[in-house]
Amino acid sequence: MEELHNVLVIGGGGREHALAYSLHTDALRLEKQGERLHSLYCLPGNPGMAADGIVCLPGDTLDFPRIREAILAHDINLVVVGPEAPLVAGLRDYVEGQPELAHVRLIGPGKLGANLEGSKIFAKQFMGRHGIPTANFTVVTPTTLEAGIQFLQGQKAPYVLKADGLAAGKGVLIVEKLPEAIQALKDMLEGKHGDSARRVVIEEFMPGQEVSAFALVNGTNYQMLPEAQDYKRAYDGGKGPNTGGMGAVSPVGWFHADGFAEKVRKRIVEPTLQGLQEERIPYLGFIFFGLMRSPSGDPYVVEYNARMGDPETQAVLPRISGLLEAMWGIANGQENGSHRIHTEPSGTVCVSLVSGGYPGAYQKGKRIQLPPVANSHCKIFHAGTSLENGHLVTAGGRVLSVCGFSSRIAEARGLAYGQIESVHFDGMAYRHDIGEGALDSEH
Repeated sequence: MEELHNVLVIGGGGREHALAYSLHTDALRLEKQGERLHSLYCLPGNPGMAADGIVCLPGDTLDFPRIREAILAHDINLVVVGPEAPLVAGLRDYVEGQPELAHVRLIGPGKLGANLEGSKIFAKQFMGRHGIPTANFTVVTPTTLEAGIQFLQGQKAPYVLKADGLAAGKGVLIVEKLPEAIQALKDMLEGKHGDSARRVVIEEFMPGQEVSAFALVNGTNYQMLPEAQDYKRAYDGGKGPNTGGMGAVSPVGWFHADGFAEKVRKRIVEPTLQGLQEERIPYLGFIFFGLMRSPSGDPYVVEYNARMGDPETQAVLPRISGLLEAMWGIANGQENGSHRIHTEPSGTVCVSLVSGGYPGAYQKGKRIQLPPVANSHCKIFHAGTSLENGHLVTAGGRVLSVCGFSSRIAEARGLAYGQIESVHFDGMAYRHDIGEGALDSEH
């Protein structure tokens, strides 16, 4: 197997900061064990990554020629793609089409595999073809509006409508009243929620508890990472609109009880990988399984994502080591036992600090008061920050992910919220109930 040289993480959000930080930590550990130092680069990165010693390169995640240039300039042979957009746009396909990049291993599927996330319709139909448990659904387009309304009329509240395409975690509407659901469907089909919603999946609402499971995959070879639970609604108590994620916890106590984790592997993970193989869809990268545990204790798929979650990654990765070796090994076709990801029994609570107005319109450029983190059991990952005239300012809806780590979730929660007290920017908002016991469904 070829030697690992340097690593490039694509992206600049909280998930990518956590990925780069985890890989950087692994690289420093390997150096102490006598291996060469593997340099970590990120494109475009963010100020938090730069402060952690990760080299941030200018560029855009959808500028594939610029990514090619960075790979060649910095002796990179492992590329880890954080966000979904470059995957759905075909970054892997582009890299594989460049003869001078034949030595590069890329963690992330091609366009075909990324369709698991890029099209809700494709994903639901894929699950149907392979007997993977999910909610009953119908597909609605502008020409089938009346049939869609009839399907809604046959459902019990609440009503679940999903945009077919990518919508930054905000393409799901859960509506309590039928007239509002019908109007929301019409609005989506008319493009009022963007082009990604001109085709809509209407689902039967699934009661239960939601959880996120993650696998690092190459074909039918896979390793599971720790599970997490995220908080999607904007306000305390699971109220308000859906967001990209207001916080996350890991582990989830009930996930490994009553054989649930094994049901997930046998009924969902392995049939998914087998289905991809049967349909001749190559897949090397992460699969994020958004799951619901039904009242009877059975797992159902809410959604697939073709990458790690945000903010779940910030909660999961501080609990593991060996991700760098596992990625390099699985990308080179090694069996999953060759380099096992090691999971610590500790817990993480991660709280998203967001700009005022998020997930709607929000202001940027607010100066951030962010003193150094003195506690080794806390970490702040940058999600939407930038530097203006030497000052750290807000640059996104989700600005920072504040994480606490401890052997007990309650202690981790106290550490995270204690750290938040030292952070300030105008309009700063966050949920106060992250990690407060089991979650009801917030999908």
